[in-house]
Amino acid sequence: MSPAVLLAAVAAYLAVVIGLGWRLSRRSAGSADFFRGGRKSPWWAVAVAMVSTSISGITFVSVPGMVAASQWSYLQMALGFVAGYAVIAYVLLPLYYRMDLNSLYTWLEARFGRWSHRAGAGFFLLSKVLICGVRMYLTAIVLQLVVFGPLGIPFWVNVAATMLCVWLYTFRGGVRTLVWTDMLQTLALLTVVVLCLVRIGREMGLDFGAMCTGIRDSGMARIWFFDDWADTRLFWKQFAAGALTTVAMTGLDQDMMQKNLSCKTLRESQRNMMSYGAAFIPVNLLFLALGVLLYRFAAVRGVDFARPDDLFPTIACGTDASGRPWMPPVVSLLFALGITASAFSSSGSALTALTTTFTLDFLHADRRQDEAGLLRTRRRVHAGAAVVLGLVILGFGAIGDGSVINAIYTVAGYTYGPLLGLFFFGLLTRRRVRDAWVPLICVLSPVLCYVLSAHSEAWFGGYRIGFELLLYNALLTWLGLWLSGIGLKRA
Repeated sequence: MSPAVLLAAVAAYLAVVIGLGWRLSRRSAGSADFFRGGRKSPWWAVAVAMVSTSISGITFVSVPGMVAASQWSYLQMALGFVAGYAVIAYVLLPLYYRMDLNSLYTWLEARFGRWSHRAGAGFFLLSKVLICGVRMYLTAIVLQLVVFGPLGIPFWVNVAATMLCVWLYTFRGGVRTLVWTDMLQTLALLTVVVLCLVRIGREMGLDFGAMCTGIRDSGMARIWFFDDWADTRLFWKQFAAGALTTVAMTGLDQDMMQKNLSCKTLRESQRNMMSYGAAFIPVNLLFLALGVLLYRFAAVRGVDFARPDDLFPTIACGTDASGRPWMPPVVSLLFALGITASAFSSSGSALTALTTTFTLDFLHADRRQDEAGLLRTRRRVHAGAAVVLGLVILGFGAIGDGSVINAIYTVAGYTYGPLLGLFFFGLLTRRRVRDAWVPLICVLSPVLCYVLSAHSEAWFGGYRIGFELLLYNALLTWLGLWLSGIGLKRA
């Protein structure tokens, strides 16, 4: 399919999403709807919307690409995700609803003090900007390869246009808009994945039974790894990392929790969280199955690709040596729409969360301004956050060397670890801390983790630190907080 047709299809899809966002935002009641959807969102709509926010372009491209190296060990992490969602539903959500929070990090000020509040909000902002930057960078690179590049459109125009679209559909309605538009994008994304599976199977002459047999016999569908304690794919490492990553990247993440806090009641929010968690395993199973079929197709047809993340884009949109497309035009169209839907959802949610955190936790605009002043401040911050994200995407060229999903979890391990340590130290102990020391503790913990990660094989008999880095980071933060409170009375 020609790049011009793909661009037209992507533009039409974005026009539909932006139009829906503007229509929904007409009923917005102001900041209450922007920050929490007025606490009127149905739990089932939030559960469906959360799927596309979590998936993003990273899952769409990197999970199929990681199958050759990691097989299906990612499902071990997915089981850990479910355990993490249970912790969020029954430990964190009751706290958030009881305190009636707009921003999660307000609790840190109540528990520890002003500097702890700013440290938590600051680490969230850093995490979200970096992680959203990685996600959007991958999406922008793929769209540049298959749509914008062949038309001679520069990369910076691609990024600017994408962020403009994200800003347009979120700046008025916020969470109220995101719940419904992201639900639409989840349905679009899952439809695309299923259709791609069916089409690729047909191109290989496989019916459903033959596809299942081929996946089973491929040598790339091993799930369980219990035999090598030094392997980063070891079940206990991946399960623990999945649970902790979920608690940190969902339960302590303003982006992910903002939709959950828009549910009418705590019970509905808990129902949404567990439903969404249960859906995560079959959704990832679809992407892993797609990865096996793509690798088999590449082996049979002699498809060359430079990196694992290039596998799906190359087969969906590339051509062989004679210029003949690997796939029918409909697959190229589905791929372009799928990655657009996934990227649009995650970036729109991130932009809304960044706006909320900076407006409430750093500017304290809700305490200092009336509704009209808060609206002006929020809109300025929202526009500024879109510009910052665009600049970060443009500067992320160095991250594209390996599988980007590994980069995501590495960044999360360093930046979400202090948040995890802060929240659970506050929840599980009654100790006080020296509030002014907390920012320094939150900076030192990732630095020490980097040193540990760089030397773990030499120091610990071949043991390699994988995604469980998050746990060590949180424990170091916990230790620093405990030491800082020596000599102080309990809270």
